[in-house]
Amino acid sequence: MEVEKKKFEIEKKESDIIYSQAIKAGKRIYYLDVKKSRNDDLYLAITESKKKVTGYDENAQITYEKHKIFLYKEDFDKFVEGLEDVIEFIKREQGEPTPRAEYVPQAEIETEVEMDDEETHETKRSFFDKFKF
Repeated sequence: MEVEKKKFEIEKKESDIIYSQAIKAGKRIYYLDVKKSRNDDLYLAITESKKKVTGYDENAQITYEKHKIFLYKEDFDKFVEGLEDVIEFIKREQGEPTPRAEYVPQAEIETEVEMDDEETHETKRSFFDKFKF
């Protein structure tokens, strides 16, 4: 019974999201979730989620590595100021960023195989094709 109660409390905490935005960036997804504290103050929960695949073919296991940061409204200005400062530093040192090509896991890249002397191509698909977002 205690396990069920804890599971319910965890699910309840995750469902307390007031507003959310997901940002897909390469192998990672960043979630910006606005939540409400016990005293009804809103705060920002930033979650980085990175897909990890271990093993191959039928033995492959997919897990998600997650990291969270909680940012409270009294710290927003300082956080934004610091973030803008480091972004400007990076741009001064390395220039404007070049757009990132959309991430395609190596296992999902289609491989063309020529059949004898024919112009026909066959596409091989991997076990991971069924795990697309």
